[in-house]
Amino acid sequence: QVQLVESGGGLVQPGGSLRLSCAASGSILSIRTMGWYRQAPGKEREWVATITSGSATNYADSVKGRFTISRDGAKNSVSLQMNGLKPEDTAVYYCNADLFSSMSWKNYWGQGTQVTVSS
Repeated sequence: QVQLVESGGGLVQPGGSLRLSCAASGSILSIRTMGWYRQAPGKEREWVATITSGSATNYADSVKGRFTISRDGAKNSVSLQMNGLKPEDTAVYYCNADLFSSMSWKNYWGQGTQVTVSS
């Protein structure tokens, strides 16, 4: 059974940094795109950043220049380095992956990790 497990969330002051990590485990043959989404209280889930198997990256305008996504193909993991955090970055952050398991490509979500930016 495939699982995505996030870690690294927490409370940080405005202007601070956090690094989120997500590890995929289970019977995985290949991973295409991995990414991060977030959902703030009372709002819909929104896309933050993605990285392809070829390491091409894309970012939402709201985080461009502050967040950096990276992946370790050997470890089936993806990270999100978040610098210059703002209160509006407060949300539950979810890891997402398109991966090949059990003879098909499927999309998976992690359980989420809370990031709170507050003084």
